[in-house]
Amino acid sequence: MVKLLGAVFILAATTWTGFEASRHLNERPRQLRQLKVALQSLEAEIMYGHTPLHEAARKLAKQLTNPLNMLFKVFAERLISEETTVRDAWQQSLDEIWNLTALKQGEYEILKQFGETLGRHDRYTQQKQILLAIAHLEREETDARDRQGKYEKMVKSLGFLTGLLLIVLLI
Repeated sequence: MVKLLGAVFILAATTWTGFEASRHLNERPRQLRQLKVALQSLEAEIMYGHTPLHEAARKLAKQLTNPLNMLFKVFAERLISEETTVRDAWQQSLDEIWNLTALKQGEYEILKQFGETLGRHDRYTQQKQILLAIAHLEREETDARDRQGKYEKMVKSLGFLTGLLLIVLLI
């Protein structure tokens, strides 16, 4: 009876681990889509609304879901409350929330580079920088969707099968 209960716990734990890894693969394309939409909204706020950057970031934070809304919320708060440059506020905000996201190093570099140009140029040059960042994020999203398609089902199955293997080895 104890062996059976232990086997059930092992199988449940490894299956859960596989589904959790699969969820991570599923989250990345979703977060990339949200990020692209956020940058498009930021472009509209800058180009057509003539909205100050901290206010545009606050509006974006209200539109997005966790964890990306935290990026723009923290960014807006840093712009208002601290004597800092836009670049530093963006970098600190990015570093603060990065571990909460499902994004990879490539996206980090794109967003970091985007932060280097944020608030430094006129509206039209800023628009070009936003469009460039969106183009890079689209490439990353395509890669993320490909990886999701290839590995999502495999990771789920691997979790379950690893549990079965452990059970067979222990019994």
